[in-house]
Amino acid sequence: MMKRTRVACLAMIAALCLPALAAAADARTLRWATRGDVQTMDPYSQNELLTNNVANLIHDTLVERERNSEIGPRLANSWTIVDPTTWRFNLRKGVKFHDGSPFTADDVVFSIERAKTPPSQLAQYARALGSVKKIDDYTIELHQDTPNPLLLQHLNTIYIMSKAWCVAHRAEKPLDFKAKEETFASRNANGTGPFMLKSREIGVKTVLVRNPDWWGPKDGNVTEIVYTPIGSDATRMAALLSGEIDLVTDPAPQDIARFNGNAAFKVISGLENRVVFFGFDQFRDALEGSNVAGRNPFKDRRVREAFYKAIDVDALQAKIMRGQSIATACMTTAPSGCPDPSLEKHPPVDVAGAKKLMADAGYPNGFEVTLDCPNDRYINDRDLCIAAVGMLARIGVTLKVNAIPKALYFPKIEKYETSMYMLGWGGSITDAQIVMDPILHTRDAATQKGSYNYGRFSDPELDKLIDAASTEMDPAKRKQLITDAIALQTREYRHIVLHRQKISWIAKKNVTPVLLPSNILRAEWINVE
Repeated sequence: MMKRTRVACLAMIAALCLPALAAAADARTLRWATRGDVQTMDPYSQNELLTNNVANLIHDTLVERERNSEIGPRLANSWTIVDPTTWRFNLRKGVKFHDGSPFTADDVVFSIERAKTPPSQLAQYARALGSVKKIDDYTIELHQDTPNPLLLQHLNTIYIMSKAWCVAHRAEKPLDFKAKEETFASRNANGTGPFMLKSREIGVKTVLVRNPDWWGPKDGNVTEIVYTPIGSDATRMAALLSGEIDLVTDPAPQDIARFNGNAAFKVISGLENRVVFFGFDQFRDALEGSNVAGRNPFKDRRVREAFYKAIDVDALQAKIMRGQSIATACMTTAPSGCPDPSLEKHPPVDVAGAKKLMADAGYPNGFEVTLDCPNDRYINDRDLCIAAVGMLARIGVTLKVNAIPKALYFPKIEKYETSMYMLGWGGSITDAQIVMDPILHTRDAATQKGSYNYGRFSDPELDKLIDAASTEMDPAKRKQLITDAIALQTREYRHIVLHRQKISWIAKKNVTPVLLPSNILRAEWINVE
């Protein structure tokens, strides 16, 4: 009798344990690392790749980029263009936020209005959507003053937040990151997306776990993501080699070749939708951090042209980027967005011509200036800035490089505390408007255009072309407007366009990530064997 009882107990224990063991066998942790850390959990407060990537894992948008980069449904099942300035969206039913509360049209209206509110860095996209109106619990309409040919692309940038959650935690407005504001949304999140925020240790580790109630397709088997910022390239790659990390999405170019030859790893490469450039303060009457008294050399087109002609983009590509970039002069995130291939070509380096331009502008001996750049944001960002020192020295310019972590860098330039700076711009949208509106337009508080025009230049003719392109629905006419705008920006040398960077991800052989031109990690698509 005792023996039978023992056998029965063992059988019961086995029955209870087997599901747990099966669940453990199905659980897959993805250990992911890059140089920098997520800036904030508030999805509207920093328009930066890694921050956007984590927001995209936690929050859904109404529409999304599918694997072929085409726009498809997400929280919106379908949509109809009622007239040229009215779009109606039917929302997905039965969706819940991570805290269990239901998703409705109220959350969409709240999120779009919140994204429009300063200091949101998504305001320019949210305002381009026009006014939002709730029709019923699962239907909303967007009404614009003028047609918006990029409405779906703009809508794809707005993460949907819970109205009730934000109100309960006094996070109705986006936090002011540059002012170091802290709110409940700084370290907490509540979305409807495929992953939920489990823990957040700034500068140390961020842990996400799979949302068991996610409405979307479960193509991958990742149940936990452990993100670790590792600033040193050598340390990050050593962690990958030792097995502490499964995936690195920003390896140094010099490391790619040695991992290519290692059977324990896979290297996935492609061209990123991102243009990298230098910008100038063209607003102040006196240039800060310079030995030029009472003048700002960058207000003179000849000085900007001289800098442009002194920078050797081919040398940067070969020696600093080691082939991990494609030189361009076209201020667009991808070749497909450049309306005229002739705009891609950089003029040849011309040191003698640059010296003459400097002399003609009244600076025969050059001047001093500080170049601000991040050291953990773009591929070899710090090294690119340092390489510019020698190139500009040939025309008498003493360039001082201030390379700092992006957590310090972006708040600095957002307050316009810069004379010369590095910036990159990219994402899923390849249309030229995505660069022209925020970077090339005069700062406009009403529309939020020019929000990233950190040089604060103003060109009424350029604004007119950009504004016309933003509402023109005829493809041929719009292409000509974009061509004229990009050509004008190039002729005025408002920026020194360097290149579009190539991206490579390195993963352990048992990890199968999907590399997208947007450089966004879609962990819900990943399988870990």
